[in-house]
Order: sequence, then C-alpha cells, then structure tokens
Amino acid sequence: MRGQLHEPLCPPRRLPSYAHVVNKRAGQPATEIGGDVRWVLVAWLPAAAVWAADVGGAARLNGGPARTGQARRDSLGTMQNSVALVTGANKGIGKEIARHLAAAGLTVYAGSRDAARGQRAVEEIGGDARLLVLDVTDATSIDGAARRVGTLDILINNAGVSGDDKTADREDLSAMRRIYETNVFGVMAVTNAFLPALRRSAHPRIVNISSGTGSLAWATGPQFPHRGSYAAYRSSKTALNALTVFYAHALAGAGIKVNALAPGLRRTDLNATATASGGDPAEAAAGAIRLALLPDDGPSGEFFSWDGTAVPW
Repeated sequence: MRGQLHEPLCPPRRLPSYAHVVNKRAGQPATEIGGDVRWVLVAWLPAAAVWAADVGGAARLNGGPARTGQARRDSLGTMQNSVALVTGANKGIGKEIARHLAAAGLTVYAGSRDAARGQRAVEEIGGDARLLVLDVTDATSIDGAARRVGTLDILINNAGVSGDDKTADREDLSAMRRIYETNVFGVMAVTNAFLPALRRSAHPRIVNISSGTGSLAWATGPQFPHRGSYAAYRSSKTALNALTVFYAHALAGAGIKVNALAPGLRRTDLNATATASGGDPAEAAAGAIRLALLPDDGPSGEFFSWDGTAVPW
C-alpha cells in the first residue's frame, strides 16, 4: 500500500547493561536472566505485578529473592503509594498503561478530553483510577486539571494524533499544526503545568510516548521505506524526542527522569496502518511502565523501544 509505514517491533541494538522480561501470561514468573545485568524490571501481565531488582550476573527470578544481588526497593509498596497521570487514557495504549498501573495499586488519573468516554474507561480500568478531564491542546483545561492533582509521581504523556500518510509536499499546514498542537505543544503545556507536583515527588518520572518513526537514524536507514509518508506525525515525534532530551537536561538537578518510548506498531485507532495491525497494546504499556518505575540510578534523556532496546535518535 502506498505510504504504508510499519514501526519495527524488533530494533537491532540491545543495551548491554539493561534487560527486562515482560508480558508473562497467566502470571507465570520469569525463570532465568543471564548476562551483565545491572537492573531488571519484570512485569507480569495481565496481573501487572511489577518490581525492580538490582542484580549482577545471572539471576533467578521465580517469585522469590534473586539468586544474586538485592532488591533495589520494595517496588510494590512504593507503587501503592504513588500517583500517576496518563494522558489519552480512555483508549488504546494509554488505557492499557492506566489499567496495569491501577492493578498494581497506584492511584491513576486517566486523562481524557471527553468526560463520558473517560468515565467509561475509568470504570473498565478499575482499582483507584480517577477521571481527569484533560484536553492537552486547551490551556484552561490543562490549568484546571493541574489544580485537581496536588500529588504526582509519574507523568506519562501518551495523548497523540497521527493524521494521514501525506508527504511533506502534499501536507496541509492546518493539519500539520493540529498534529503538532497535540504531539509537541500539548506535551510541553501538560509537562510544565504538572512540574510543581512532580518536583514534590521523591521519585519523579516522565515518560513521553514517541514513535520509532520519529527516529532520524531509522528514517535514513533501512528500517523504513524512503517514501516520506506521514511527514507531519513523524516529524512531530522527532520534535518530541528533542524535547525529551532538553527536559531531561533541565530537570536533572531536580531528580526528574525523562525518557521517550517507541511503542511499536499497535492495534489502535491512531491511523489506518495501526488499526489493521496485530500488535498488542499491552506490550507497549509494559515498556512505558518500565520507564515509569526506573530506579534512581536509571537512565534519563534516552529513547527506548517497548522491549527495552535502545532506539537511535
């Protein structure tokens, strides 16, 4: 199909010092993790039991203590006392992120432009999920939402729009502005509005849901066909990646970790290609949760795929 764009699900380069195991069905625990591992984040989905462990060398994780190393923190206890905000949480990847965080015991504000759709999502998410009416393109809506949330540990900027597969020479400027308003300016506005609450957190984290299609290295390499399609969406994610780096640098002194996630092609209504795909949104959600629960010595200002591998800028 002309203009079809597939985000790679298996990027080529894996970080040597980070590993994780995700999406263990039916609550089956991970058994063996080998190699030079500094920390491991294990997510049992759909049960969403998630914890971080500090291990060295080979480790056995079977529901008990690691064979080598020690737990970095009692993450389940920490999670149950944490507050998260997920924008665009009434559907798709955002809803999956909110669902698993709520199942793990967090208070989760589910951001949604539409109150009725958001309320239905909150009821389906369960746990301590709370509706937060939030339009990331509306300053008044953002200000009102920020006033409602006095405590915040995790901000996941998930809300995004795609547009169609037009190339830059065919793109309508009004459509491109609309996409940037949500994917770039909306992230800035929301992040800045909630920074006062994040600064009060002991372990503040920001996760920006980006896209592998925003990687310039991949755009100019063999990962994608050189058609220039989805120019507005892809360039907006490239801009978001830049903001991720700049926020990480600016907020490092406050201990706020900021990272970007490439979720992979998922079965959502983002665009026609996503709708027709078979990618499970829960896998992308696991990647976002991993970054949201990074230990204090974890990375910041980095770009990761859903499976924990590094994505080049």
